Amino acid sequence: MNQHIAVIGGDARYLELIHQLQTLNDTTIYIIGFDKINQGFTGLKQVEFSDLEVDQLDAVVLPITGTDENGNVETVFSDHTIQLTEDWFSQLRKNTMIFTGIANDYLEKVSAHGNLSLIPLLDRDDVAIYNSIPTAEGTIMMAIEHTDYTIHDSRVIVTGFGRVGHTVSNKFSALGAKVSVASNSIKELARITEMGLEAIPLKDLHYYTHRCDILINTIPAHVITKKSIQHLPTHALIYDLASKPGGTDFDYAEQRGIKAILAKSLPGVVAPKTAGKIIADVIIQFMEDGKELTV
Repeated sequence: MNQHIAVIGGDARYLELIHQLQTLNDTTIYIIGFDKINQGFTGLKQVEFSDLEVDQLDAVVLPITGTDENGNVETVFSDHTIQLTEDWFSQLRKNTMIFTGIANDYLEKVSAHGNLSLIPLLDRDDVAIYNSIPTAEGTIMMAIEHTDYTIHDSRVIVTGFGRVGHTVSNKFSALGAKVSVASNSIKELARITEMGLEAIPLKDLHYYTHRCDILINTIPAHVITKKSIQHLPTHALIYDLASKPGGTDFDYAEQRGIKAILAKSLPGVVAPKTAGKIIADVIIQFMEDGKELTV
């Protein structure tokens, strides 16, 4: 039976995602919000949003950012406004799969009302772990770009030891940096020590920042506070990899003259082709299996 997928909006990584989705058998793909891209580039005919037959869709692929609280979709490759209203979602068939990078209250509400299957891809361990690789590489790229010293032998502190923090710590350590990792988990502190890195209880971070060249935050909470920033050397850099608005007191960092960067969507910036394939692989498995995958 032929399946129908609508890709609505998205950034550079979605060009590769669209290419990968074309490998699905017996599948019709509609792309909306890519009118700045030559149709020959994607190999697919673009569709006007108003012409989309909503009740025929088996899956909808939203941008990594999903929608805002009014249903507006971010369209990097279009100047047209696309709004997915509650009425629009109500026209979808029950159990239609809604793929998004991140969910919000609006998407959760309209999905629940329509008995739709909402799948926030960045909440999945497999996607997050794969994405942590280009995130780490992007952080290394920024560190090289903004410093006049080598990563080798530099003093790096990473806050958080989740999927991103683990990979970032590992990659910087492999380049010869002296890496410390701050966490509030006893289990994670033990693992950090086992890996040969310095373990720092998160509550004690401010005692260690005076000897830090590069501070990398991966925790989506306000953890890089004035207390920690005030002890940083003047040459130090802060890279915040947490989701917007990050976990850093950016105003105080600016007052101190310390460069602090909220590094958003690094996989899409550094390696859009790889990042697009990561997302596509999971979507393809869902479409082929017809049910949720375990991770």
